[in-house]
Amino acid sequence: MWMDPTMRLTMILMLLGLASASPMKNDFSHCEKIVKKWAFASLEEEATKGKHTLRDLLFFLHVPRTGGRTYFHCFLRKLYHNSQECPRSYDKLRFDPSKQKCKLLVTHDDYSMMSKLPKEKTSVVTILRNPVDRVFSTYEFSVEVAARFLVHPNLTSATRMAGRLRPRNGGVSTLDIWPWKYLVPWMREDLFARRDTRKFRGSNHVKSKDPYNMEEIVMPLHEYIMDPVAYDIVHNGATFQVAGLTNNSYYVESHEVRHCVQKYKILGEHVLQVAKKRLDEMLYVGLTEDHRESATMFANVVGAQVISQALALNSSEETAADSKSEQSSSISDSEPENDDHQVSDSDQKASEIASTENLEGKKERMTVKKLMTTYEDCISSLRKTQARRRTSSLKRIAPANFSKEDRLHVSEVVIEQIRSLNNLDLELYKYAQDIFATQHKYSMQKLASTEVLEDLFNNSGGITLWKAVSSVMGIVGSKVA
Repeated sequence: MWMDPTMRLTMILMLLGLASASPMKNDFSHCEKIVKKWAFASLEEEATKGKHTLRDLLFFLHVPRTGGRTYFHCFLRKLYHNSQECPRSYDKLRFDPSKQKCKLLVTHDDYSMMSKLPKEKTSVVTILRNPVDRVFSTYEFSVEVAARFLVHPNLTSATRMAGRLRPRNGGVSTLDIWPWKYLVPWMREDLFARRDTRKFRGSNHVKSKDPYNMEEIVMPLHEYIMDPVAYDIVHNGATFQVAGLTNNSYYVESHEVRHCVQKYKILGEHVLQVAKKRLDEMLYVGLTEDHRESATMFANVVGAQVISQALALNSSEETAADSKSEQSSSISDSEPENDDHQVSDSDQKASEIASTENLEGKKERMTVKKLMTTYEDCISSLRKTQARRRTSSLKRIAPANFSKEDRLHVSEVVIEQIRSLNNLDLELYKYAQDIFATQHKYSMQKLASTEVLEDLFNNSGGITLWKAVSSVMGIVGSKVA
């Protein structure tokens, strides 16, 4: 049958269009089905009752670059004995939760960790940060740690040495921890490549004065945020971590769900709803930007309950058992494992200095007021050691040096790109701010009551009095109205 050439060409183009569109449509339909199925199952999970009551195990879901390290060193290690901390807290789970009677788990692992823990006996806490600032901080820390390897003559030597170096005292290296085990080697390779290029050209001339755009020295920020590695690990990292969908997840379907959401932005709303539900069920949600208020709330919501549980336990075990446990307590001058995630002895020593700050008079009873005092001292020391370490590392990539002031000069185009790439995190952060506002109001109301009870306890010295009054006031097993 004869057909006009123009009509034939039109028919061919239409068929080609249908052929190319069909796989895309089928792929989206498949992704939509996968994501919705996972989200529905997650949202249908029954919430454990008494979410505002501290349970047997405290799981600190540490979102990277949110200030969680200071909470670990300066709060949790003052509240829990070393013997109460779960083995290899910053490593992949290597213990049987059903057999290990630990009380504190601190890790960068995502929410899928809960599938390995007794949910009805576990309380979860976390801290979130403004997504734009978190991306900046993630980029800067990746560069900072990678720059330490520039003391080596070449990448091969640096990589070989990195495989040999492991922290003392059974600690965990940065290179063993998600997400740094991916981000640091990636950035390390880039730094060596750029250094080799400068040597080959025989010039160290740097065109730009913007540390976030010194392509001769380090990968520019605008390249970093568009790289596939950043897409998979950095962007919307908080949402994926709280939902349990990172590339470090225990969920079998996590990788497919995450990749579908990354491919089809509209499907992210389903994951966002799951992440919001997770936050709703947590004992505590802090904000990096509201540092002082977050710390105070943590002390009153979490710290007060840990202290109350310890008092109840001590009263039943008598003074002898209490004295014995204090000898191995993290509130003492015991050496911490390397939770600063560093690979050098000098960094380990700096971590020990900050981590071993303790209460004045170890035999005195811990109170919320004392906890806040020791926290302020500890965090001051920790920040100084971190600043020194950062300065030392960045000298190796001079003149590149990052500061809050320098961030203000990054182009609005790049900032908008970061916002767009982290749309889920921005929404989750807004939701966390609402949760925080509610918790903060409750915490302030409890603060006055707690201080009155502490004064009564210190003046009267009676555990029975503390237990009786705190029970009435709702400090032990308290619930948000």
